[in-house]
Amino acid sequence: MNWVERLGQVSFLVWQICFPIGCLMAGRKMFHWFQLESYQFPGYFRTLRRMGGKPWIPGTILAVVAFAVFLGAWLLKAASWLLFFSGGLCSIITGWVLHRRASTQPEKKKLVFTPRVKRLYGVCLVIWILLFVLWCSLSSQVIPAGESSWEWLLICCAFGLLIPLWIALGGLIAWPIEKVISELYFRDAQRILREHPDLIRIGITGSWGKTSVKFILGTLLEEKYPTLITPASFNTPMGVTKVIRTMLEPGHRVFIAEMGARHVGDIREMCRLVHPTLGLITSVGPQHLDTFRTQERITKTKYELIEALPEDGSCFFSDDDGIVTDLWKKTAKDKTLTGMHPERDDVWAENLRVSPKGSQFTMCYGAERVECETALLGELNIRNILLCAGVCLKMGMEGKEIARGIRKLRPVEHRLELKTNAAGITVLDDAFNSNIRGAEQAFKVFKAFPGKRIVITPGMVELGSQEEEMNRTFGRLMADCCDEAILVGKKRSAAISKGMLESGFPEDLIHIAGSLDEAAEMLKNMARTGDTLLFENDLPDNYSEE
Repeated sequence: MNWVERLGQVSFLVWQICFPIGCLMAGRKMFHWFQLESYQFPGYFRTLRRMGGKPWIPGTILAVVAFAVFLGAWLLKAASWLLFFSGGLCSIITGWVLHRRASTQPEKKKLVFTPRVKRLYGVCLVIWILLFVLWCSLSSQVIPAGESSWEWLLICCAFGLLIPLWIALGGLIAWPIEKVISELYFRDAQRILREHPDLIRIGITGSWGKTSVKFILGTLLEEKYPTLITPASFNTPMGVTKVIRTMLEPGHRVFIAEMGARHVGDIREMCRLVHPTLGLITSVGPQHLDTFRTQERITKTKYELIEALPEDGSCFFSDDDGIVTDLWKKTAKDKTLTGMHPERDDVWAENLRVSPKGSQFTMCYGAERVECETALLGELNIRNILLCAGVCLKMGMEGKEIARGIRKLRPVEHRLELKTNAAGITVLDDAFNSNIRGAEQAFKVFKAFPGKRIVITPGMVELGSQEEEMNRTFGRLMADCCDEAILVGKKRSAAISKGMLESGFPEDLIHIAGSLDEAAEMLKNMARTGDTLLFENDLPDNYSEE
């Protein structure tokens, strides 16, 4: 074999390695979507469908670059080794540029290069190179490494265009590895909890309100007990596992775990880890209908928390005159109902006064009456406080201790958080994960503010077949509280706009923005000192219409 033939073989191998690496870098956005969907394949494929042509753009660009390289080599009659070397180099450069562009675009929640993501990248790298080499070797035309051919261009184009599917394949192959690793961490967290036999373990679940209730309960219990709560929105088995393994200390007396769910069995899995003795259900509604499919399955999943409690455990329900109240009725274990009904609830509120500065109310239980005040806004927050107060009373706290904790409460970030900007404009930030019940409460609070009231919202998602009708209802509720509206997302805003128009809202006061940045530009010419803005919901990156 002469040096030209050897060079041709080496360049051919270089190209077979470099092109998959370029595809791997170009697929950053899809890796991000996979992470946002918690590495769940149904959610990932729904995102691909929802994004239309976006997932196929990186592969198309790589195909165009490959075509340009092959065309240039053909026109210049370049040697095949030069074609493959230049093709491999251009693939790497193009992949890097696409990766860089995706990483510098504004993202509400960045792609986090966790150990799991790094392992996924590693598995994909190995599998893609092997797959590409195999694809080449099994191609219908056996092409000597020393010759150039347009058939290789077709192979490049086909492989690059399938990047979203190769990521799913990598995730599938990595899944058994991740299961083994997660189970090892899971069992280590269980061991740590067993070493804290006196730790009071509390589980919180619900369609909405979980995070707010978690922070409220943690603040109230801190008046008497050293308490650990899962931070931010850590509400998955691996998220809670990490908290237990890295944050739980011998001095903690109470551990509060937020328990999220998108599939039947998710709460049961969380309880297998935490083994709570107290369980709270904040709400049950049509959240994540796109994964649960039916309201009945959502209800069943939330009730998994109550079923997992020991026979001497205690259950706490927020009285909603609906599903949660029905769950309270059917529960035989020790139970507490909290809300606004003196004739039914164990803990309730009277004399509720809500203003832009906060809320005041009388907390009632049995014959006791305790005056309370808080910076939190809206009836829904008061209901959350009462639910937490029920837990505190069960754990032996006195009314004055609870009231002291209530005074210390501050809004959770992006959950009906009140701000004032430098221009003297009041901002009501309720951007986190809107739902119809929470939105209705936000609109009631918003209506009490003076000046022109402007709502900025993309509406609600993850409601399955009910999404359009729920957003129409959302629009009808919004029409009653605002003077002007900016709807973000040209497709999704149609149902909201329809609901507003049905309520008689002037069409010329409804503005459509393609993105949140575009909405911010509109506000510069719309809002003035003394006005109030409500940011209601902010969609994750895998729901962006940009």
